[in-house]
Amino acid sequence: MPRPSTFSIVACHPATPAWGVAVASKFPAVGAVVPWARVGAGAVATQSEANTSFGPAGLQRMATGESAERALQALLADDSGRALRQVGMVDAAGSAATYTGTGCFDWAGGAAGEHYAVQGNLLAGPEVVAHMAAAFEAAEGELPARLLAALLAGDQAGGDRRGRQSAALLVVKPAGGYGGHNDRWIDYRVDDHLDPVPRLAELLELHELYFGQSPPADRLRLEGATLIALQRIMRENGYDTGEANGQCDETTLAALRRFVGNENFEERTDLNARTIDRPVFEFLQRRYPAG
Repeated sequence: MPRPSTFSIVACHPATPAWGVAVASKFPAVGAVVPWARVGAGAVATQSEANTSFGPAGLQRMATGESAERALQALLADDSGRALRQVGMVDAAGSAATYTGTGCFDWAGGAAGEHYAVQGNLLAGPEVVAHMAAAFEAAEGELPARLLAALLAGDQAGGDRRGRQSAALLVVKPAGGYGGHNDRWIDYRVDDHLDPVPRLAELLELHELYFGQSPPADRLRLEGATLIALQRIMRENGYDTGEANGQCDETTLAALRRFVGNENFEERTDLNARTIDRPVFEFLQRRYPAG
């Protein structure tokens, strides 16, 4: 059976609170095997000759209050294949643990720090893990961005020595999912790609574009040159906007409602206030350059 030999990071941001896993491998759809996370429990990465039962079982143990280290040791004690496993875990409080079995293929190893653990096997060398840890500690911003920074650093340091194929990013926080109905804040996978980690970064960028929110100072009025540019884009894509004159009349407003809805940017525009978030406007200009 092929092994999801890989490099990963599990981490927690207690202040949010949020827990997550970032992972990459020369293995298809690594996101279907390695990452597990649940609010109030923690996160698990199970890899090498992965025992996928470690995901739900580890989360269940940590949900009852067991530390990552204690839960990990309990899982390994009951596993006859422990020599082939590699696991990273972070618990509800942010304590982390990592394990590399003696049967994992070189280079294999891991490191745990404050609120995170990194691990990998079949790597280009120990520098992969070292660079991931350093990047996570140095990164700023929310947990998804910090996890991705660590994964990019590992990839740039050589990553999986067999090559590149897939990557995934899973982050949970209370009511973090669509509409607040579940905890799945970020759940993106690149299942088969020549350069999956940068592609994963692009997907996180798109997530922020569609679901983020600009501060009031970074919202553009739908008037003048801004509106003329949008009228041009809409007209070139078959929307009836009338004259491209920078005036938000009823014809242009009706076109904007349809256009914004079709582009999934309802959350980033306010047609009542006649504003659009600057990142969205700039994205639309790149997507639909002047002919």
